[in-house]
Amino acid sequence: MSSTESVSPHDVIVCACGTQEYTAGDAVDAAVFRGELEQKWQAFLRHIAAEERADGLELELDESAISAAAEEFRYRHDLITAEETERWLANRGLTFEDFSDYFARQYCVGAVSEDLSPERIGYASAASELRDLFLAELILSGALEDMTNKLMWRLAARCAGNEPASDAIAAEERKFFHRTGTEPAQLAFWLEEMGRDSQWLNEMFAIEAAYVAHCHTLLVPEARQRELMALRLRLTRFETELIELESYDAAQEALFCVREDGMSLEEVATEGRYPYRRASFLLEDLPADAQQKYLSVSQGDLLEPMPHNDGFELCRVIKKVEPRLEDPTVKLRIDQRLLNQYFSDLTTKYTHPRLSVPASVE
Repeated sequence: MSSTESVSPHDVIVCACGTQEYTAGDAVDAAVFRGELEQKWQAFLRHIAAEERADGLELELDESAISAAAEEFRYRHDLITAEETERWLANRGLTFEDFSDYFARQYCVGAVSEDLSPERIGYASAASELRDLFLAELILSGALEDMTNKLMWRLAARCAGNEPASDAIAAEERKFFHRTGTEPAQLAFWLEEMGRDSQWLNEMFAIEAAYVAHCHTLLVPEARQRELMALRLRLTRFETELIELESYDAAQEALFCVREDGMSLEEVATEGRYPYRRASFLLEDLPADAQQKYLSVSQGDLLEPMPHNDGFELCRVIKKVEPRLEDPTVKLRIDQRLLNQYFSDLTTKYTHPRLSVPASVE
């Protein structure tokens, strides 16, 4: 097995386009360029703060809960044996210690309920050890895979089209300065802090311009309308009200009060001191078995009690809303499907996923 003891996960090769290979660090830096990393970085800093606070409180970790989360991860990734898990981690420049620390940290995030104020550290100026720890979290959470796919989409778009026009590249340059809050005079410092040069930045402008050009030809009203018709049922929105009850018998009694006594769910919740809430969701966001329960209901219908956490939940459908492109969530879902379908084919033609440590350390 390859040794990855001295390998930073930033150096792991994640994809290739032609003869050019791209590392995990390339995928992350491309996300920085697009302005898509900051939210994840701030969440990570809060996770670190929660871990430090748990240490300060001498919080006793629930090893069984941590082990269960790790086992669920291994099951989800079809990692049956310890050897398979070790190989999966090694291919990503990680160790079992990284793996264990990640799940312990996630436990601390859930166990520390305080409103934490993490140290203000910028990603680009952070110590390499902290950035490696962050990348381990991106890998194990699945976020790096998404970043890699977005990079591959843009590389494929560049290969599949004409060279971007100068005005298109200039437009991406203006958007870059706007979203980063960087002035042209500060660009050299920004690149130095990122460990990049102007050639890299120009490549980012070019692949982004190529990607935008493809999107403009793809995301047109006719295509969106066709996709809307195909997904009409899955994108139907349900507006509901729910109460949580401690047992099936309590749920049946609440059901009787609504159906026979004419009480509202909110009145039942108030009288019985049950948690009450309203929820809005698209049908496709429900698990497959739950979707079946909603397919035949009408506005105003009350569903049979459903298991929820350690008790049961009673739900009434307030409204069913047909999907419309004016709904931002519906439009976003449709656009994402159109992009996924298109770039899935394009990346297969022009790019290759390639997950491995650099050959020099094998």
